[in-house]
Amino acid sequence: MTDTASLADSFGRAPTDLRISVTDRCNFRCDYCMPSEGVQFRPHEAILTFEEIERLVRTAAGLGIRKVRLTGGEPLVRKGICRLVEMLVAVPGIEEVAMTTNGALLADYAGPLAAAGLRRLNVSLDTLRRDRFLEISHCDELPRVLEGIAAACRAGFRQVKLNTVAVRGRTETEVAPLAQFARELGVELRFIEFMPADGGDRWTSRQVLPGNEILEILAREIGPLEPVLEPGGNAPAVRYRFADGRGSIGLIRSVSHPFCDRCGRLRLTAEGSLRNCIFAGRSWDARALLRGGATDGQLAGLLRQAVWAKKRQHGSDNGELVPTDRAMHQIGG
Repeated sequence: MTDTASLADSFGRAPTDLRISVTDRCNFRCDYCMPSEGVQFRPHEAILTFEEIERLVRTAAGLGIRKVRLTGGEPLVRKGICRLVEMLVAVPGIEEVAMTTNGALLADYAGPLAAAGLRRLNVSLDTLRRDRFLEISHCDELPRVLEGIAAACRAGFRQVKLNTVAVRGRTETEVAPLAQFARELGVELRFIEFMPADGGDRWTSRQVLPGNEILEILAREIGPLEPVLEPGGNAPAVRYRFADGRGSIGLIRSVSHPFCDRCGRLRLTAEGSLRNCIFAGRSWDARALLRGGATDGQLAGLLRQAVWAKKRQHGSDNGELVPTDRAMHQIGG
């Protein structure tokens, strides 16, 4: 590993996006993100403070990180989240601060988040059926989520997207209604293939609804789509637009068509562990340095170590997709 001024791994990939989990707590219990029982949340004192997060982001920005996405758990349950957005927007070198949320609290937060400088927002939405929503999330909050999405569309964000986790045997009947809903709102809908990160050892490859089948459903029930050519970049989604000009679809095919070769993400968990991949077998303890009097140079060194150690694909050298030792709500969605 060379001591350069920027971040890069041994395969030449240079991360520009930092995904920060601000809490492992959530007001939902979605089965693809969290075990059905035995969940133990981190105590408050174990979670990074806003000042600690801001310091690490400042260091990362000096090494080439340009975008920050706040995740959880559910980021809106973290008290004072708008203040953190303001702090990160002000960091030199950070060009954009975004957030992924389940939307249940968004009706109250959309305006303040936009005023704080948040520019992009992703809202999870797996169904428009209230009974199915309750089955997936174990919370009867679909009306509040839809109210939050409407508030987000009014708030003036640069971009609002909807995220749907695609699970075989469940999502097929949701594809067309969700796509029509997104078309009517004028927002992009993204389907994310179900990954082995539920924390309960329940995932199997048979549960994955691949992107090509989603395209077939959309073409059959709504109309033909055409690929959107986007040269360069490291975005995980492959985008398509409807031929009638009304709306676009994104496919994140982490299982069927991994995008590891162009991945530009680095992750920070709520308790301050750096992870270079969702499926990474190890992490690097930034909290120990932040609370142990480390210099900015030492923080930069830890960031470089974490990035340099990134494996070729799916956290391994052979590309084998192995379930993580932690659930998605602990890593950061």
